[in-house]
Amino acid sequence: MSEDKYQAATALTHLGREPKSVQGPVNPGVIRASTQLFPNTKELLAANGTRWAYGRYGTQTHAALESVLCELEGFEGCLLTPSGLSAVTVTLLGLLRTGDHLLMPDSVYDPSRHFCDHVLRENGVEVTFYDPLIGAEIATLIQTNTKVVFVESPGSHTFEVQDIPAIAKVAHDAGAIVVSDSTWATPIGWVPQALGIDVSVHAATKYIGGHSDVMMGVVLASGAAFSKIKAMHKLLGLAVSADEASLALRGVRTLSTRMKQHAKNGLAIAHWLATQPEVETVLYPPLTGAPGHELWKRDFNASVAASLMGVVFKSSVHRAAAVSLVDTVKLFGIGYSWGGYESLILASKPAASRTQTADRWQNAMVRIHVGLEDPEDLIRDLEQGFSALRQAM
Repeated sequence: MSEDKYQAATALTHLGREPKSVQGPVNPGVIRASTQLFPNTKELLAANGTRWAYGRYGTQTHAALESVLCELEGFEGCLLTPSGLSAVTVTLLGLLRTGDHLLMPDSVYDPSRHFCDHVLRENGVEVTFYDPLIGAEIATLIQTNTKVVFVESPGSHTFEVQDIPAIAKVAHDAGAIVVSDSTWATPIGWVPQALGIDVSVHAATKYIGGHSDVMMGVVLASGAAFSKIKAMHKLLGLAVSADEASLALRGVRTLSTRMKQHAKNGLAIAHWLATQPEVETVLYPPLTGAPGHELWKRDFNASVAASLMGVVFKSSVHRAAAVSLVDTVKLFGIGYSWGGYESLILASKPAASRTQTADRWQNAMVRIHVGLEDPEDLIRDLEQGFSALRQAM
């Protein structure tokens, strides 16, 4: 059976390691290296410009992880970076030059937004933040110098599902490259190139790592776009340790199984949250009736959905009451990030960083990542939190 016919769960288990006919450990070794030695000057010079010339360019450990991710998303090249944010920034620096124009969704990850405002704009790149629900009407924002259209679906904190095929068609007709922050989707949650995505970026810190112990970003692309980003990656001296790459590869092996459970747990919690009288909207695209559900059904793999969601409370619930809920629950940790095995919660205030859609997000909100705990235990914990919220109203 050829690799291209493997289902995701099989590919995640078998790709990136030697066939079973080879005797030895089931997992690739962790090869740590800075200096690489050569038998003579001729071979040293021959290796110059290749990944095997120096440890910063990666070892066989890194190559194993890269090969799995390329196979999953169908791109020719993969770059590993020290964080999800660095995956975004090296991509934008590689593809944009002074005088170029970038379109960014208003719902983009806050640190990505700050990079646009404080680095790109200060270096002569024009940035326009757009309503993530604009769809094909993004054509009205395309300029002659538009080089990159960035998408993030669902969006950070507010979980807008973008009509990526419609946006991508407009971008490609204008000669622009479509870059996606695909962290929520994961490498098995959709088929990015089928949607029109040219560059797929992930915070591997999240679901790829899966155990809240890895800091890493991933950039996947092909052709000229990959070459430009790879050149910038080298110039910036970005590198990931072999230990981090090995941990991410470990996470990949169980990605399919974990995501199926995350999807099941997330939907159970979303259904329960939607029944609470204080809740106005549950921002979870897999939930029937939630904003963006129809587009999500069209573009995503329902069986392995992420479990990160937002909760919008009714106007009668003040932010202090929402904070009481956050501070009362025990099984939900209070912290940034998501995608690990554990549940997390924090108070959310997205309007503070929006320029096009702030008026939609005036109510108190919380963001919840549903982990791998038993949903019944999580619901009992949330019941305590809602009790505290009601007392604080």
